[in-house]
Amino acid sequence: MRVSPRLRNWLSGPKSDPSVRARFWLEVEGRPHTDSLVRAAVKAIGRVGWAASLLDQQWPDGHWVTPGSSGGELYRPKYIATNWLAIVLADLGMTRTDPRIRRTAELLMDRWSPRGGDLSGRSGEICVTGNAVRTLIQFGYLDHPAVQRSIAWVVRTQKRDGGWHCFPSRTGTLDGWEGLAALAEIPPNARDASVRQSIERGAEFYLRRHLTEEGGVRYPPWFRIHYPNHYYYDVLVGLRVLTRLGYGTDPRLAPAVRWLRDRRRRDGTWALDAAHPDLDAKLAGYQYDEIVYPMMLEPLHEPSQWATVEALSVLARIGQS
Repeated sequence: MRVSPRLRNWLSGPKSDPSVRARFWLEVEGRPHTDSLVRAAVKAIGRVGWAASLLDQQWPDGHWVTPGSSGGELYRPKYIATNWLAIVLADLGMTRTDPRIRRTAELLMDRWSPRGGDLSGRSGEICVTGNAVRTLIQFGYLDHPAVQRSIAWVVRTQKRDGGWHCFPSRTGTLDGWEGLAALAEIPPNARDASVRQSIERGAEFYLRRHLTEEGGVRYPPWFRIHYPNHYYYDVLVGLRVLTRLGYGTDPRLAPAVRWLRDRRRRDGTWALDAAHPDLDAKLAGYQYDEIVYPMMLEPLHEPSQWATVEALSVLARIGQS
């Protein structure tokens, strides 16, 4: 995909975060993993930049100590405890090749997966289990027995309409994106028949709704760009998952793609609109009943390297499709 020299330098030059740099080379320019620029960027992840800053706060056993929690609490407080930082580090490109990531991954599996069980043991919710599966696959644990059992759990808990829901329900919801996102991380040659069928049904669930249509009222937070997403949905999340699964040319994506293009700023970048949880009462229509600590990598309403490389990656995949 062709981008302006200025934008290219902003996303891939020495002042860019190495996680963004690697994604730009791989997903926007389409370079192979063996490319020298890709390898240099990947090598820098966790040494400098956002991932390094997060890992500087990690304790030796792999957890993060956060206000109001002990080392035994991996989930709360939201969104700065171990679970949430692991999700972000996986998104940034960290893997089990780094011993700090191995410690965190093993801690999550030891605590949340009883012997012979899957990762649904903590909550039995797709939002938690799907995130854990996606994170651990990104870390490099696809073949771990707990992850394999958890993939089967994700497939098994899919609703009849093809979606998922974090709470008891006969039907899925667009907010239950974590199941499809987890399955999308499985390499195509490692997907068995049940996973392939689950992906097809899940993709159809989103495509029938054009990634945006659920109920009679438009839900404003879905039309704002966020990062980290944690377990919240927005249209860019849906586009990322569906285009990675190869549905970039499906005409039912057209409204969401137009929305994404319309969000582009005059300088060619995209900005983050809000931090999760998106608690603007006029938009979200709900109140949060616990203290949360939103985590951010970049300021809001300014050119965002992460949002921009995410959006350009989506558009590149659509072009390649």
